[in-house]
Amino acid sequence: MLPVEFADLEPFAGWCLRTEPARFEQRLASSMAEMQAFYDAITPRAAAAIAYLDQYPLDDMPPEALELMHLLYSMIMVSFPVECWRDPRVPDSGAARIDCLVEPVP
Repeated sequence: MLPVEFADLEPFAGWCLRTEPARFEQRLASSMAEMQAFYDAITPRAAAAIAYLDQYPLDDMPPEALELMHLLYSMIMVSFPVECWRDPRVPDSGAARIDCLVEPVP
């Protein structure tokens, strides 16, 4: 699923989600311990992942590179809960939510 250079991140392949709504739902369904483990594993590899992805044009990325990019998107999705809020939900937001209807490609 992921490029061989990032095989150590395969245990977190469940975070390779193609859409922002799917990543948000995964965040809400995950415990803080699960998000922390994912974040701790991918954050030290983020710069290497970005460097790996930079070798491909966005409109012609191999499938395994695209999965790595989705994994990085999920890292971003969990960064605020892990670093700031210590909660999957935005503090004091109640039942409010924002749905992404259009996303950039890829």
